[in-house]
Amino acid sequence: MHYKTSESTSMSYSQVIHDGDGEITRTPFFRDVLRLPVSFEIWELAVGVSEGGHTHKGEGALEELYYFIEGEGVLWADGEEVPVRVGDAILAPEGSDHGFRNTGNKPLKLMIIWGQPGDGAT
Repeated sequence: MHYKTSESTSMSYSQVIHDGDGEITRTPFFRDVLRLPVSFEIWELAVGVSEGGHTHKGEGALEELYYFIEGEGVLWADGEEVPVRVGDAILAPEGSDHGFRNTGNKPLKLMIIWGQPGDGAT
């Protein structure tokens, strides 16, 4: 048994995330069948749109892994601004204050995987 989906067949929706500027288009994958302790989505941000700054801490804190597919922007993490572009990957560990903005002149597209941290890769 296997599962296959694509961006064009997955149900997308838009929302403001963590009080950012504008709406982010979110496309979730395998939400109903994934058994790994993570969530996986593709996000797309129009020019100037941001995910607001936020921190995951306490019980149920999350780690987030961002992989940038198209466009460019800036990610802030713990007071530092980090330029991001195609091919960059950023890990925001639990307790990190982070967020990002599309600073380019075309959409910023990324893959995001998040979940509760565990013992690491095997």
